[in-house]
Amino acid sequence: MPQLKVLICGAGIAGNALAFWLSKMGHNVTVVERHSTLRATGLQVDLREPGITVLQRMGLMHDYRAKAIHEQGMEIVDRAGKRKAYFSANRSGLGMQSFTTDYEIMRGDLCRLLYDATKDRTTFIFGTSIEDFTQRDDHVEVSFSDGKRDRFDLLVGADGQWSRTRNIILGAQPDPNHPLGVHIGYFTTPRPIEPGEEYNAAIYIAPGRRFIFTRRHSPHAIQVYLACKTESDRLNNARGNIAEEKECLAEIFRGAGWQTDRILKELEAADDFYCERLGVVRMDAWFSHRVALVGDAAYCPSATTGMGTTSGLVGAYVLAGEINKSHQANKGSKESLPLALKAYDDTYRPFMTQVQKGITKGSTFWDYTPSSQWGIALLHLVLSVAAFLRLDILSQWVIREDEKWPLPNYDM
Repeated sequence: MPQLKVLICGAGIAGNALAFWLSKMGHNVTVVERHSTLRATGLQVDLREPGITVLQRMGLMHDYRAKAIHEQGMEIVDRAGKRKAYFSANRSGLGMQSFTTDYEIMRGDLCRLLYDATKDRTTFIFGTSIEDFTQRDDHVEVSFSDGKRDRFDLLVGADGQWSRTRNIILGAQPDPNHPLGVHIGYFTTPRPIEPGEEYNAAIYIAPGRRFIFTRRHSPHAIQVYLACKTESDRLNNARGNIAEEKECLAEIFRGAGWQTDRILKELEAADDFYCERLGVVRMDAWFSHRVALVGDAAYCPSATTGMGTTSGLVGAYVLAGEINKSHQANKGSKESLPLALKAYDDTYRPFMTQVQKGITKGSTFWDYTPSSQWGIALLHLVLSVAAFLRLDILSQWVIREDEKWPLPNYDM
């Protein structure tokens, strides 16, 4: 059967995972990435089922474990830094993971892991992006930012929540990226581990729906997350302006308590800062003829669900699996690819529908978390009782891990 010539836009986790499977099946795969190098940045991510199973099927679990962060658990602290509740990681290998999973890793390490497993059989082009494309009956004509043109059997947009590929497909149609009104600033900062300190995540909830979250990933540095539920026009309009975003977050968090003063000084000096605007991407279809979307470009569930990395990894597996199955069943005929993209949508949509269920602006845990000092104290009490009884209600309230959806087993 003839090879497919495939172009993937985006060398992130979903894009590299799709390239892994398609190149493994012998297809001619090119990945184009607008950044000049592999974007091995970002903070801590995790895997949950069925992403854990997909990683095992890729044969990468050993390498993943070698790079994993052995976070021990998560503590809730008050304004003075006193622990109010503690939830340890689930290391049993059974049932749902806790808020801290047994599969924590830095995003950059996972991205490099997938890239290294794929680069010898895939063409990667960095510093280039897709300017436009035109769909024909049996191929897609693509124009690149460097002035070159080429044709492909399949184009896949794996270019994230703000996908340009998706925007070209939709044209003047409404934007399916629905904001949740939550901003999260991320950065790492040098902070040597202290004697007796453990690898725990810490969450501080300040009045006014402000959240400070720290995680230790090395003996030398920690990660800081500054999250706030805000309608600040200044912050909304500052997208892409790092200095302005830092100033806005400093203004919002100043005087919030706990380690805020120290963290705001570290924020000012951070050179890897990134501000995310949480949103959910919902589309009626994840493909159009010979162009498909995968990962956050198609069905971003937002950090609210804790399922972003898993969704991208599993979505790439299902898309590749359906392409392979249809290609073999239809002997590589002209109809095999459109049938595969329809099967990908039909197969994976029930899982993503469950993951995204109820995630709308005004209806997330960010909206229901108390904003007053009294309400926060009451929440601390509830969480301390839950922790004492070993009831990880916080994870069950937040995380959308679904063990009921049957992961297909493709012959790849």
